[in-house]
Amino acid sequence: MAGHLLPEGGMFAFLAEHRRELFPDELFADLFATGRGRPSVPVEQVASVLVLQTLHGLSDREAVEALTFDPRWKAACGLAVTDAGFHPTTLTYWRRRLAASDRPGRIFEAVRAVVTQTGALAGRHRRALDSTILDDAVATQDTVTQIIAAIRRVGREVPGASEVITAHARAHDYAQAGKPRITWDDETARAELVDALVSDAHRILGHLPEQELGPRAAEAVGLLALVAGQDVEPAEDSDGRDGRWRIARRTASDRVISVVDPDTRHAHKTRNQRRDGYKAHLVVEPDTGIITATTLTPAAGPENSDAAVGIDLLAGPRRFEVLGDSAYGSGDMLAALAQAGHRAVIKPWPLHSPVPGGFTVDDFTVDEIAGAVTCPHGVTASISPTRQVTFGARCRGCPLIARCTTSKTGRMLRLRPHDALQRAHRAAARDPEFIEVYRRHRPMVERSIAWLTRGNRRLRFRGVALNDLWLAHRAAALNLRRLLALGLHRRSTGAWALA
Repeated sequence: MAGHLLPEGGMFAFLAEHRRELFPDELFADLFATGRGRPSVPVEQVASVLVLQTLHGLSDREAVEALTFDPRWKAACGLAVTDAGFHPTTLTYWRRRLAASDRPGRIFEAVRAVVTQTGALAGRHRRALDSTILDDAVATQDTVTQIIAAIRRVGREVPGASEVITAHARAHDYAQAGKPRITWDDETARAELVDALVSDAHRILGHLPEQELGPRAAEAVGLLALVAGQDVEPAEDSDGRDGRWRIARRTASDRVISVVDPDTRHAHKTRNQRRDGYKAHLVVEPDTGIITATTLTPAAGPENSDAAVGIDLLAGPRRFEVLGDSAYGSGDMLAALAQAGHRAVIKPWPLHSPVPGGFTVDDFTVDEIAGAVTCPHGVTASISPTRQVTFGARCRGCPLIARCTTSKTGRMLRLRPHDALQRAHRAAARDPEFIEVYRRHRPMVERSIAWLTRGNRRLRFRGVALNDLWLAHRAAALNLRRLLALGLHRRSTGAWALA
């Protein structure tokens, strides 16, 4: 009754007409194989709701309300005006099955197949890499809260643990909600509480019965061991063997910040901007704005850095001109791109000098064959097995020392493993053509990042798997909307095409 009112070329009208072709039954058949039941709701209907939900940034309940009361959603998903929507837990059920399947990103893949068939990316040989921090769905917890919550979780998940906690934990009544009642502005009281909680955790771990643990119980025990050790160190006058602890005077590099969502992390997108959550990594075709690959990782850790993740997202037989900011300019990334046959149009890492405006590492001539480095004054020093170059006494009396170093022991260099490759890349980055390509095409990826995060900066789920699934669905919805803006339609032959 309302389908004719939907504007042509919009997402609602497209799904109303083509959802079955886009999301056929066989796309989800493995989720409901023999022994796993059958879908109670048509697959193209649920897939359409998932796409619309992520496009509009709605919760499960809000999405089902829209399906029940909004004629546009009803027309898009094939419901009559008087039809009721399904229960919100249906979306939770589908997401869990998708996340646990062999192909969790199949909705994104279905849209990507449409992109391929239209030829929207044919002949486009550039790919831009970027990432953004997405805020987590939980509250950051302090050390006291984490230890108490972890002990409670062990009591719930591990057989026999509740008896162990009752018998050996003395710092707090873990059956009671909330924090212990102490004078929180008293530094001594806080220190005594931390010491007692850590001691409780160690006693509990030491007295748990020997048994084979299931995945949830094993995760609970491992999490307790982690949070009981990541933020503490031996007390000031302790040798570490007397069981006395205090809050550590440093921060663990990969610190768990919430036992409710152990995968979330502190992140520094810039030096002065700290946020908590996950990092969304994207590969974008800069001219069309179409997202060709995504993944979501914890926001911290060297294995989750832009450079480490970026090369994996480019896996495949095609060779590209890869654009990225200096976060992708590591030696390992440049080496991996060169080995894969890509051309790196990446902003180089900035060089620093010990003296403002003085000599940088590029002012030194490196001879890898001879294993030596020559300074701007013509003095040569050898490269050590650890790739360290020490000029030392050779700097005495040098007329250029004021522009080179402030150290009394002379200039020292530490060469990176891919120093030659990075030097060559920095030289290429000074070429006007390189600069023109970077300035013209690299900023376009920011547009796709803005589309991704518009109204969706905070995630709704816990853990990498479910949030990665959300990211894939969001990218699929954005790509489909972008294709519609480019004139997506279905020919009489059944093939997808652009205007």
